[in-house]
Amino acid sequence: MEAARTARNRGRVERRDSRQYLTFALAGEEYGVDILRVQEVKGWTPVTRLPRLPPFVSGVLNLRGAIVPIIDMRARFGLEQAEHGPTTVIIVINVGDLSEQQAAGIVVDAVSDVIDVDNAEVKPPPRFGTTLDSSYIRGLAEVGEKMVMLLDADRLLSQEELQGLKAAV
Repeated sequence: MEAARTARNRGRVERRDSRQYLTFALAGEEYGVDILRVQEVKGWTPVTRLPRLPPFVSGVLNLRGAIVPIIDMRARFGLEQAEHGPTTVIIVINVGDLSEQQAAGIVVDAVSDVIDVDNAEVKPPPRFGTTLDSSYIRGLAEVGEKMVMLLDADRLLSQEELQGLKAAV
């Protein structure tokens, strides 16, 4: 019950049963990733292509001495490709479960906002059978007039993909 209570902090009410998400646009849809997984947001920078990377990995980027794989989210989700524009950004996040954390950049069309989402309001993703992989979607949340797909950073990459990226970089 304690987790469901609210506490007053500097005149505003904060819910203990909510999370903050950094939202971003991708092919006209809104997605969100847990803000605690975000290391930084940087403008689009061309990446270095390495041989034999999965098709959804654009290449790698040297981020202050660390080599970080860059995941093209349009390719990862099977969406139509688009030219990188002035709002295209790389969101550097930690992916994988706690025992296998890996910094990775995700290329998105634009960053939107930081939102608070009440955990009780998160709806499970719809089940589409075996033809569509929705394992990386934690749930759906209504924010104003739009639906935001909340991503599960632990499932953006499978264990095999995570191991392959670590070996490649």
